[in-house]
Amino acid sequence: MHSKIELKANQRILFIGDSITDAGRRDPPYQPLGNGYVHFVGNMLVAKHPHLNLEIINTGLSGDTTRGLKERWQRDCIERRPDVLSVLIGINDLWTQHADADYLPFAVYPDEYELTYRLLLSDVRRECNCVIVLMEPFMFCSDARNPMRKDLNNYIEVVHRLAREYDAVPVELQNRIDEEMRDVPARQWSSDSVHPYTWAQAWIAQRWLESTGL
Repeated sequence: MHSKIELKANQRILFIGDSITDAGRRDPPYQPLGNGYVHFVGNMLVAKHPHLNLEIINTGLSGDTTRGLKERWQRDCIERRPDVLSVLIGINDLWTQHADADYLPFAVYPDEYELTYRLLLSDVRRECNCVIVLMEPFMFCSDARNPMRKDLNNYIEVVHRLAREYDAVPVELQNRIDEEMRDVPARQWSSDSVHPYTWAQAWIAQRWLESTGL
């Protein structure tokens, strides 16, 4: 498994996922990286390595699941030919199981999540010569008995299994969040237990940079 990423001149770093990655990237004030963790990671990398002429791309899409990712994978990932690919997906796959009944048709259970995710990563390995970074889906919830929080563990396990299979860099988030929430309650991280406040997005960016060694 990769322990560190070595950046080279003119590399393309692509971030893909759901609303946490999207973070308003198409809104004029926040174009093109959004105002979430991609904004912080991307600008820190460029600031640290201005001579490398890095290209940072955000193709996150609010509301996405692995099903949605599959539909746009060729266009928004493969055709971009990333040198580094970072993926954060899964919370909507899970949330749709626990929202009201209207969302159930969109629910993606762990078996389908793993199957689809594996297909996407296989496509990348076949088509692109890139380093893969897999971020854990996460929640800001201190109640271990919460049904959605309990089910989330199955998705996190899939991410780590795939990271091992595809020699990807895993970004551990949930255990670190749980540790921090002993002192900083969930309400200070997010208003809905899913979407991080801006400072929490910056905290996630720190974990990404630590995990990748960048």
